[in-house]
Amino acid sequence: MEGFPSDFVWGTATAAYQIEGAVTEDGRGPSIWDTFSHTSGNITDGSTGDVADDHYHRYAEDVAIMAGLGMNAYRFSIAWPRIFPSGSGDLNQAGVDFYRRLAEACLERGITPYATLYHWDLPQPLEDAGGWLNRDTAVRFRDYAAATQQALGDVISHWITLNEPWCSGFLGYAMGVHAPGKTVGAEAMRAVHHLLLGHGLAIQAMREGPSGRLGITLNLSSVRPASASAGDEEAARRMDGLANRLFLDPVLLGRYPDDVLENAGVTEWFVQMSDDLADIAAPIDFMGVNYYTRHTYAGPDDGVFQGPTIMGPGGIADIRDVGTDAPRTQMDWEVHPDGLIDVVRLVSDRAPSLPVYITENGAAYPDEVTGEGTVDDEDRRHFFELHLNAAREAIDSGLPLRGYFAWSLLDNFEWAFGYSRRFGIVYVDYETQQRIVKRSGQWFRDRLQAASPDS
Repeated sequence: MEGFPSDFVWGTATAAYQIEGAVTEDGRGPSIWDTFSHTSGNITDGSTGDVADDHYHRYAEDVAIMAGLGMNAYRFSIAWPRIFPSGSGDLNQAGVDFYRRLAEACLERGITPYATLYHWDLPQPLEDAGGWLNRDTAVRFRDYAAATQQALGDVISHWITLNEPWCSGFLGYAMGVHAPGKTVGAEAMRAVHHLLLGHGLAIQAMREGPSGRLGITLNLSSVRPASASAGDEEAARRMDGLANRLFLDPVLLGRYPDDVLENAGVTEWFVQMSDDLADIAAPIDFMGVNYYTRHTYAGPDDGVFQGPTIMGPGGIADIRDVGTDAPRTQMDWEVHPDGLIDVVRLVSDRAPSLPVYITENGAAYPDEVTGEGTVDDEDRRHFFELHLNAAREAIDSGLPLRGYFAWSLLDNFEWAFGYSRRFGIVYVDYETQQRIVKRSGQWFRDRLQAASPDS
C-alpha cells in the first residue's frame, strides 16, 4: 500500500469462538463462553456461538477470500478446548489437525499464519477449579502453549500468547459482562496477575520448542484528562494505570506500577508475588496492540477519590469517561485515529526497538445488503482510511510499527452483543452463511493490489 514499507504486514483478524461454530465436534470441550452465552440474560440478542460463521467447515472459502483481498497475514486464535478439552491431560489430535489444515491453507495462498493461543475461551473445567483467580491456571496455560507450538510449529511461526488480558481480567472477573461473568472487585487483580504469569511461563516454555517469533497482544488506551484540573488529571493518571501501565510495565520492564497497586489497595498481595515478575518479563519478539478508541476522563468535582480505584460492575464510581464531540461508531466508541499513534508510542517509550503490530483495529456499523447484493459501508471504509493515515504517520515519525490487522475478516458473534454488531470487512448472512465482500474490503483489495510488485 502506498506510503508503507515494502515488507509491511497486511492482515485481518478473527477469534475462534466468534467464528468457528462446531462447538461439540471432533472432541472439543466446553469453554467459559459456551457456558456464559447459554446462560439467559448474558447476551443482548439471546444468541450463542454454537454455529457463528461455521468457519470450522468453511475455512477454505474464508482463506480464499483473504487471498483475493491481497492480505499476506491472518491472525486467528486457537481454541484451547479443541486442543485440551478439559484444559489439560491428553492432547486432542482432531483439534490439532483442524488448525494444521487452516495454517496449510494459508501458506498455500501466501498468507502467514499468526496464531493467538488465548482469545478468552478458557476450558470450563479450569474455570470450575477457579479459573484465572487460581494460580494453577497459569501453569496449565504454559503446558497448553508449549504442546500446541510443538504440534504446529512447523506450519505456524508467529505466536501470540494472550489477547487483551485487560478484558479477560476485568470484564470477566470484575465487571461481569464477559465470561465467566464474575464480579469479585479487587480480587480481579489476581486474575490479571495470573494471566500475565501464564504469558511469561508460556514464552519461556516456547523458547525451548520450535523456532518462532513470540509476543502478546494488549488492548492499550489513548487516555486524556477532560480538563487541566487536578481531579481530571488524577482520573486520567489512574485510568492510564489500570488500562496501560498495569500490563506494559510488568511485561516490558519487569515491575508493576506502585501507584496502581496502591490505588487499588492490593500492594501487599502483589509484593508477595514479586518473584513472578522475572517470569512475566520473559523477552518477547514483538508487541501486538489492539486499538479502537480514545478515552477522556473526569474525576470527582472536589478532586477527592473515595475508596480503591478498581473496576466494578458499573466501572469506577469516581471516574467518568466524558468523551468528546468526535464521531462515534455503533459501539458508541469515538473515532480518534491519532490515538493509534499514542498507543504505539506507549510501547516504544518502554522498548524502543521492539517491533509493534496493530493486531486489531476496526469499527461496527449497522450494515445492510442493497438490492444489488452489495454492502456499501462507507463509514467503515473511511474509518480504516483515517487509521491507516495515522499508522503511516507513526512510521514516518520513527515508531517501529511493522504491520496492521483489520478487525475483522468476518461479521461474527460479537461477545455480549451477540450478532447485533458487525465488524467485518466481509458480510455474513447468518441464515445462509453467504459471504459478501463489503466496500471496505474492496477498498483494501484495490490498494493492496495496486501496491503489489506484480500489479
